[in-house]
Amino acid sequence: MRSIWNGAISFGLVSIPIKLVNATESHAVSFRQVHTEDNGRIRYRKVCELEDREVTQSEIGKAYEGADGEMIPITDDDLSHLPLPTARTIEIVAFVPADRIDPLQMDAAYYIAAAGAPAAKPYTLLREALKRSHKVAIAKFALRGRERLGMLRVVDDVIVLHGLLWPDEVRAPEGVAPDVDVTVRDKELDLADALMDTLGEVDLNDLHDEYREAVEEVIAAKAAGETPPAAPAPAGDGKVLDLMAALEKSVREARESRGGAGEAEVRNLHGRGTPKETGARKSTSKTAAKKTASARKSTSKAAESKGAAKKTAAKSTSKATEKKAAAKKAPAKKRAASGKRSA
Repeated sequence: MRSIWNGAISFGLVSIPIKLVNATESHAVSFRQVHTEDNGRIRYRKVCELEDREVTQSEIGKAYEGADGEMIPITDDDLSHLPLPTARTIEIVAFVPADRIDPLQMDAAYYIAAAGAPAAKPYTLLREALKRSHKVAIAKFALRGRERLGMLRVVDDVIVLHGLLWPDEVRAPEGVAPDVDVTVRDKELDLADALMDTLGEVDLNDLHDEYREAVEEVIAAKAAGETPPAAPAPAGDGKVLDLMAALEKSVREARESRGGAGEAEVRNLHGRGTPKETGARKSTSKTAAKKTASARKSTSKAAESKGAAKKTAAKSTSKATEKKAAAKKAPAKKRAASGKRSA
């Protein structure tokens, strides 16, 4: 990967020669502007207003326009000798926990590569220090004509520089939130929570740009002289008429899309997160479990007692039957014996 900036990281009195490499790339489909009548390319020509002629790139420089319209020329040499320590240095100013960084401030990302063998040792030292501290480094650096704020963190075995917006570049969200009073019921929150649980998590590596793929299909079809694929029917008009019905349907459809992995558990959010109530729910659950187990043991003992009683009754009945049979046999034996004596 080609480096876009060469400089150094200033880490106290330690200087680490480094190179910056773009960490991201765009895969968006780009289009050209054309004349609709004959598909001729539309080009922008750079014209000098004073001479009324097109100029080449080598003739173009930079200038600052003053309030009165005066152009003040600024050269690359002027910018390269700015009286700033960050002109060619990423100057680390602090180390803070990562959760101190507002995601709204996150900008472009760059991989930081050690510039040569001598930079390997201090580069590794900074990397391992960041890992062990579980913190990120806040730094200032100059890139593309202006000083920027940045954050250094470790990804695998590489230090990554994230450009950060200055705090005053993040606009306050005034007038963005709904300005009407809305009451959300606990049951609605329960269904929203069930929908979140049903949708579950996702591996970001499984996600892809479906819009770009659809655009590519249209381009391929038109290039082959075919009719582009038809657009699917819209999912809806976006109007929520019955929020509860919409949530219930969303939970049902999400469960079906997950292969019918069972009904989502709807948890009561009322007072959720209160330690006392959580403990109470746990103790109630344990008490119910104990009662259930005790009831099962009692039922089992009762069944065993009934079984034993049946066996005892059966034995008693059998013995009584045997005694009656013996009693019947006894008179017959006596009669047979008296008959033998008389003979």
